[in-house]
Amino acid sequence: MKKCLIVVQLLLVLGLASGSLQAQYVGLGKPEIKKLKTLLKKDEEVKKLYAVYQQRADQALGEEPHPIDTIRSEGLLQGNPKKTATQFALTDMGRIYALALVYRVSGDEKYLTKTAAYLKAWATKNTPNGDPIDDTNLDNPIEAYDMVKEKLSRDDDGIVSAWLRRTAQIEISGPHNRPGRGTATNNWHSHRLKIIGEIAYAIGDTALQNYTINGLKKQIETNLNPDGSSTDFVSRDALHYHVYDLEPLLKLAIVLRRATGVDYYTYVAPTGTSIKKSTDWLLPYLNGQKTHGEFVNSTVPFDRERAKNGEAAYKAGTLFDPKNGIATLVLADYFDPTLLPLARQLLNKQDRYPGWQSVVNDLEK
Repeated sequence: MKKCLIVVQLLLVLGLASGSLQAQYVGLGKPEIKKLKTLLKKDEEVKKLYAVYQQRADQALGEEPHPIDTIRSEGLLQGNPKKTATQFALTDMGRIYALALVYRVSGDEKYLTKTAAYLKAWATKNTPNGDPIDDTNLDNPIEAYDMVKEKLSRDDDGIVSAWLRRTAQIEISGPHNRPGRGTATNNWHSHRLKIIGEIAYAIGDTALQNYTINGLKKQIETNLNPDGSSTDFVSRDALHYHVYDLEPLLKLAIVLRRATGVDYYTYVAPTGTSIKKSTDWLLPYLNGQKTHGEFVNSTVPFDRERAKNGEAAYKAGTLFDPKNGIATLVLADYFDPTLLPLARQLLNKQDRYPGWQSVVNDLEK
């Protein structure tokens, strides 16, 4: 009797693990694709936005992947050969997402075959370096993998999932994540948690999932301030970095809401901090009530180096452009639709869906 019980428990665990692997919380799942197909039949705005991905996927069918051995962008000035090579390689990211999306909508196997080829090429050549500012560029292939994983061959799935798992594990164990380092709590960690969380739910790794949830709670507590500002805003004196903090936190909060049902947008840490409060704190700088000269009192030498390199956005005193907060507003729309009108205003368009992310938001709610 005891042996039977153990066998039953084991089967339940295996069944749950399998269900976790097949569930899609990062990319669009079956219910979302079904809604999208319905919208594509009747909504001209959605048709127009989707057409961009259709065109990109069709172009990608005739192109070859351009994987790079190591993504190198963080800490490099514009014009650096390593950064230039990375920027070229990263043009693959949008193609991978487009191919996976069009496959899920059309069911045409040629898009799946090409998605698999791109993912396998990157998984085979790319070596993760544990730098979250570099790895943050992997959103699209992770979402693409999540959308097609159950259709990949066993060998291809094994190669791609192993690459993603290595990326997450090196993010956790790498030198940039050591206690006491600023990069273990500042915007780097926001991006680190986002990538680890996306991978965790795409590959169904419960240990990584637990790391992500615990990490996000702590990050909200340590990285965001009770008044709504962020530690990055204080150290860089730049709304650019406040936004750069919020975007990964919002993307991760969306994944966790879909996967767990818990709303980490409104979650309040023991310090009284929250993603919502820090989003609300930004609004006066987006709606024109306030302005801010960027990087005037930044404590980070690299900001001054970029200004000297002719990168205009980093010149001390340059006013923050409210349009740079649009992505934050559109992501936050998932939780608070009252923010979308301001995004429309900044975009100078009154479309129901001012961008693809707003479509995705509606599909996933």
